[in-house]
Amino acid sequence: MTARRRGRGAPTAVTLLLLALAATGCGGATAAGPDGADAGASGAGTASTAKVLPVADRRPAPDTAGRDLAGRDAGLRSYRGKVVVLNVWGSWCAPCRAEARDLEALRAATEPRGVQLLGVNVRDRSTGPARQFEKTYGLRYPSIHDPDAKLLLAFPPALLNPQAIPSTLVIDRQGRIAVAVSGPVTRAQLEPLVNRVAEEGA
Repeated sequence: MTARRRGRGAPTAVTLLLLALAATGCGGATAAGPDGADAGASGAGTASTAKVLPVADRRPAPDTAGRDLAGRDAGLRSYRGKVVVLNVWGSWCAPCRAEARDLEALRAATEPRGVQLLGVNVRDRSTGPARQFEKTYGLRYPSIHDPDAKLLLAFPPALLNPQAIPSTLVIDRQGRIAVAVSGPVTRAQLEPLVNRVAEEGA
């Protein structure tokens, strides 16, 4: 059995692993996306495997802040007292496109209950593609522009993996991380979790 013959046969274990990763999300660095962002594939999980933290185990979310895609100041601090759905996304990411309209529908449905959405746009080197993404999907909530994903490094990796795009956190009214989801979500998956946090102390 020569190496040449083996290469024409069944896929190697490494090849199978790469194919599996490619099917799960947008996190890794395998291919170039718009603006030079890498549109690779990793990340795993959906809202069905969300990490829901008991109140006693919650820790404060980092003071995530920056300029939004229109150049205005934006950050978690301005939403204290509200429940915040923090969604990490990129215009180059196919699962992000798949969940975008559901997130906007979630915003419209839950805003009367004191819920706000805030995005963190990563790996888009300029704001142009990201702003077009917002226009295409009708997003009416702000997103902080974080091209190097530096803001994500302040979060516990077990709750927000910088390589897993998209990811979503639900932050309670006291500014603590209550729910963490790695991978794309639908409104049907996420809304019950958001409502549970919104109803705390109501």
